[in-house]
Amino acid sequence: MNDMAKNLILWLIIAAVLLTVFNNFNVDNSPQAMNYSQFVEQVQNDQIRQVTIDGYTISGDRQDGSSFQTIRPAVQDPKLIDDLLSHSVVIQGKKPEEQSIWSRLLIASFPILIILAIFLFFMRQMQGGGAGKGGPMSFGKSKAKLLSQDQIKTTFKDVAGCDEAKEEVEELVDYLKDPSKFQRLGGQIPRGVLMAGPPGTGKTLLAKAIAGEAKVPFFTISGSDFVEMFVGVGASRVRDMFEQAKKQSPCIIFIDEIDAVGRSRGSGMGGGHDEREQTLNQLLVEMDGFDPNDGVIVIAATNRPDVLDPALLRPGRFDRQVTVGLPDIRGREHILNVHLRKVPLADDVKPELIARGTPGFSGADLSNVVNEAALFAARRNRRLVSMEELESAKDKIMMGAERRSMVMSEKEKRNTAYHEAGHAIIGLLMPEHDPVYKVTIIPRGRALGVTMFLPSEDRYSFSRQQILSQICSLFGGRIAEEMTLGPNGVTTGASNDIKRATELAHSMVAKWGLSSEMGPLMYDEDESHQFLGGPGSGGGKFNSPETTSRLDKEVRRIIDECYKQAAQLLEDNRDKLDMMAEALVQYETIDTDQIKDIMEGRYPQPPKDWNDNGPTGGTPAASDESEPDESSQDDDDVKRRPSDPLGGPAGH
Repeated sequence: MNDMAKNLILWLIIAAVLLTVFNNFNVDNSPQAMNYSQFVEQVQNDQIRQVTIDGYTISGDRQDGSSFQTIRPAVQDPKLIDDLLSHSVVIQGKKPEEQSIWSRLLIASFPILIILAIFLFFMRQMQGGGAGKGGPMSFGKSKAKLLSQDQIKTTFKDVAGCDEAKEEVEELVDYLKDPSKFQRLGGQIPRGVLMAGPPGTGKTLLAKAIAGEAKVPFFTISGSDFVEMFVGVGASRVRDMFEQAKKQSPCIIFIDEIDAVGRSRGSGMGGGHDEREQTLNQLLVEMDGFDPNDGVIVIAATNRPDVLDPALLRPGRFDRQVTVGLPDIRGREHILNVHLRKVPLADDVKPELIARGTPGFSGADLSNVVNEAALFAARRNRRLVSMEELESAKDKIMMGAERRSMVMSEKEKRNTAYHEAGHAIIGLLMPEHDPVYKVTIIPRGRALGVTMFLPSEDRYSFSRQQILSQICSLFGGRIAEEMTLGPNGVTTGASNDIKRATELAHSMVAKWGLSSEMGPLMYDEDESHQFLGGPGSGGGKFNSPETTSRLDKEVRRIIDECYKQAAQLLEDNRDKLDMMAEALVQYETIDTDQIKDIMEGRYPQPPKDWNDNGPTGGTPAASDESEPDESSQDDDDVKRRPSDPLGGPAGH
């Protein structure tokens, strides 16, 4: 029962009591009433035996024993007493009632009590019923949500893909279960654990698993919940949160996105943020101040540890920093197995194949793949999720949703087919290039077609040859258009390919030291703010005009050489280019087996889901003589693989 219901019941009881008291004051046991004329007449007839006079009220008994009551007129009747005495009527007077001191005090103070009760009622409502639950006066109370040990069902079995991080935090569970095991040897468990990693890697899930394994209360709050518009509110909430946590000790406090409150003090343009800095100061004191925090462990999560205040990261506060990175191929397989337990699966599902085809995916991305596959199966009225749905879900997330309803002319389709075939053939022929996974001219997202490359294994660094091969394959689409349509027929579809190729060439020269002409020097400012895949702040290093000119010439030389090499490869394999383009126009999508047939000089077999009318899973892209909208012609890159600095799939 919440506080509002309790207050309502209390006021209903008070109202019932007051109503009862008033009813007692107004008890009506009045005898038979008669008018004054009848009373005088009965006195004259000797029918009245006794009367009691109380001001204007005259009551009494008749000779027959019945009682009566009458009200005399306001005018004086001096003969009344004489008439009563002459008819032998017993006359009694009534002493005026005097209220007790308590009654007078109650009546005098009743309005004040009513006003005070109303005031207290509204104050309690403003303070959220006294429990700090969202009232406008509760801004000093902690907004941390408490989850009891019975509410947390997550364990380490539900966390996969971050084995090293789990090993780092397992001793927290041992400490919360048996603190004496460590205290006997003089050891102290870390007061705080900072989990840093890209979004979606399972930092919050890992913190809940710690609480679930240790069977302790779990306080969860976001860093943005501390700071409000009122001065001192954040510090008050920090104090209140730790006071509540100490009452539940041992317990865990989880602060998500701690960078919202833990940024370095006094940094940045325009000075610091006083309220946020006061909140941070209070958090520092609570974590390692004079008051002990035994049994309270603070776990924080962020994907921007580079902006945190150094005082937060020193020993005694966040003693241990755990990096929760993107999972490798084995970790992705384990994560998929965790999520696939929740859906009915067909016998052909192979999680290891999905894991291999999703490099750079986080746990949240893999969960999205499984969910999208379940939605695909539901739309197709199937009872089980098969490998087909998982592949479709993976393609949708990596390359974008299919736009089969988009109207494309036959000329536009053929040009797109040559463009994507150029990407694919150069990628197949260049050394150390990622294998071609799939080529499609079905519009996805804002691209008219996509050539998807997938590495055979997870990579963490790239050689000079791999980068040059990537640049060559990016120009394959434009070169194929130039070969088939002539210099004046080249379209704007390669705009994003040109952008990415230029960025790669520039980075080779100015950042990665992969140019013999410029040497192993850094000519660009290091964009150190782009931690864990985040966007950089930009800003270039001031180079001399001569150095800038040499940089531009070297970038141009790399681009020209790659362009010339890719053009020569396509000229030497013109028959394969034409065959792949024809296959794309006919089938719209070709996979690795069909691409292998083309490279061996054979026309590819139809896809498994193909019939005479097109793919059985959907309607082929319609075609007429109308041109697509201008925005679709500009090649907007499809989703980039987070682990691949060289970029994602080539699009048109």
